[in-house]
Amino acid sequence: MVLTSLHAEPDAATNPPAWGAPLTLDGYRAFFGAADGAAPWPPLLNSLTASTLSTALVLLLAVPAAYALSIRPVRKWTDVLFFFLSTKMLPAVAGLLPVYLIARNTGTLDTVWLLVVLYTSMNLPVAVWMMRSFLAEVPVEIIEAASIDGAALPTVLLRIVAPVAAPGIAATALISFIFSWNELLFARVLTGVVAGTAPVFLTGFVTSQGLFLAKVCAAAACVSLPVLVAGFAAQDKLVQGLSLGAVK
Repeated sequence: MVLTSLHAEPDAATNPPAWGAPLTLDGYRAFFGAADGAAPWPPLLNSLTASTLSTALVLLLAVPAAYALSIRPVRKWTDVLFFFLSTKMLPAVAGLLPVYLIARNTGTLDTVWLLVVLYTSMNLPVAVWMMRSFLAEVPVEIIEAASIDGAALPTVLLRIVAPVAAPGIAATALISFIFSWNELLFARVLTGVVAGTAPVFLTGFVTSQGLFLAKVCAAAACVSLPVLVAGFAAQDKLVQGLSLGAVK
């Protein structure tokens, strides 16, 4: 993808690919608005805002829910977990029309806040399942010791559970951020000029006439870069989190 983005459109469209073709930055100039004046910064900022805020809300809701399902199990907790999982069984396109009608009637179409609510609700079930498996590995003894010392539930969550389960929280946050950043269907239908996201901006380079492969690859490389940077920065926590509880 990166190599194709550095080729001219005729060279990028050849089959088999012209690996030795001269390199150019025309695709990146088109992405950053040098060609038609359409700057990518508003869509990128919208994606960053929606992904960051929704990830923060997911963690804020998932950690206490996972605590209640693992360390302090509530009644019929298995039914609760199944309910969370069942919300992912409906294809996203099946819920698109009701969500659109609700957004239209509430006046939230083409707003970043609508995306924040949607991404939070979409990622919360997966986050609860992940965090429950992570918190199940937290030693109960240290939580009981903190309770004996008079620590309240918020103190236990912030000072005891969060540091111990930090790798799991980091892994959950990164996956939620990636899912939010890459979401296209709802952003394509429910946003327009104001709240369009980076994936929606990327699809604008696909045209019915002319060559566009190099520009699309350049746009895809730029849109993928924030997620790659976040994954690289958190790779140690991600590995620890995903492997937490794998070995008894």
